[in-house]
Amino acid sequence: MLSKVMLGVILSLLILLTVGGNVLVCLAVCASRRLRCLTNCFIVSLAVTDLLLGLLVLPFSALLQLGDEWPFGPVFCNFYISMDVMLCTASILTLLAISVDRYLAVTMPLRYASLVLPWRVAVVLLSVWTVSVAVSFLPIQMGWNTVNGTVQNHGPWASERRCRFELNRPYVLTDSLLTFYLPLLAMCWTYLQILRIARAQAKRIISARPICITSYNCRNSPSTSTTLVSGVTAVALRDHKATLTLAAVIGAFVVCWLPYFILFTVLGLKEHPDPGIVPEFPIVLWLGYANSALNPLIYGALNKDFRSAYAHLLKCRFPTYNGWRSQQSSPTFTAARKQLTEVTLLCGHTSASCTEAITSQNVMLQDVSSRGAAPTTQSTNGTATTDVSGNQGEPVLC
Repeated sequence: MLSKVMLGVILSLLILLTVGGNVLVCLAVCASRRLRCLTNCFIVSLAVTDLLLGLLVLPFSALLQLGDEWPFGPVFCNFYISMDVMLCTASILTLLAISVDRYLAVTMPLRYASLVLPWRVAVVLLSVWTVSVAVSFLPIQMGWNTVNGTVQNHGPWASERRCRFELNRPYVLTDSLLTFYLPLLAMCWTYLQILRIARAQAKRIISARPICITSYNCRNSPSTSTTLVSGVTAVALRDHKATLTLAAVIGAFVVCWLPYFILFTVLGLKEHPDPGIVPEFPIVLWLGYANSALNPLIYGALNKDFRSAYAHLLKCRFPTYNGWRSQQSSPTFTAARKQLTEVTLLCGHTSASCTEAITSQNVMLQDVSSRGAAPTTQSTNGTATTDVSGNQGEPVLC
């Protein structure tokens, strides 16, 4: 009895953390203008998926874990299992869409704003949920996942007051390959390419010499050059650091769900009549469920704008430690280190919808422009110059 009570408390806390954390993510994006951008539409979709999992699936999974019987009948049992499969599939496909979005942002920054449009994001999200419904409700309600071809938990051979998720080889191989293993390989390959490109870009910019707007500014305004280098570094590292945030989300997803799918595949190939009675199955299943509670914590730990939105919603303040900044001798390295230690906005490349979100990053460009900097690339006495008006406010180094 004591172990049941302790297990019930732990599962209840996990459910509350999942629901509360993902509600906070949705409210943070809605309440903060700095977080309203196209990339965060995928974050909201992922949070809605985790929220529905916490509301519609986890309470009944906890009931199955704590009790020996299913009191709600076979129809609701199949609905519950279908919801579980659907939400897991939606999470995987949403993460795949996030990885593709980041890949386009890093590899095609000049075309990103014209490729990733609001209507295309809406089509992608609609496709994700349509495919998720099709691969969950349709096979389970049609009996395509059972050995004898009948709908699970129905008929005289079904166990009384039991909720079973039956598996056969064709269903397991099709479901696991198309909705987990292949998307997982695609996400891993995409992020390896992203990290390789972003790391190379960051190294090139950090190791670059100070860049001046004109030879006049080089001779008479060295502080302008220093500020420009800091701003260029911030712009270049924004996508790299945002990519690391989302890579952490995907990494947590892999660690939590990979054990489940391995066991799911093994039991499916053996056509086990009731995987729920396997001792390891509930453990790996709840490890996967724990991922839904981790994502809001990852956003808060790695993204300062989510932290600020959380603090505003919860009416609390996070302490800041600025003592180390006074020890820095150069404002260039101060700004660069701030960018390296804080993950900035996830909406680095949106143009009109997120202009206010990147205003602080482009103040130095506006300041230089107001001083009469040339809007076109020039070269005076061998000095490199920069076009500060093109490419939606982002500098292009010559």
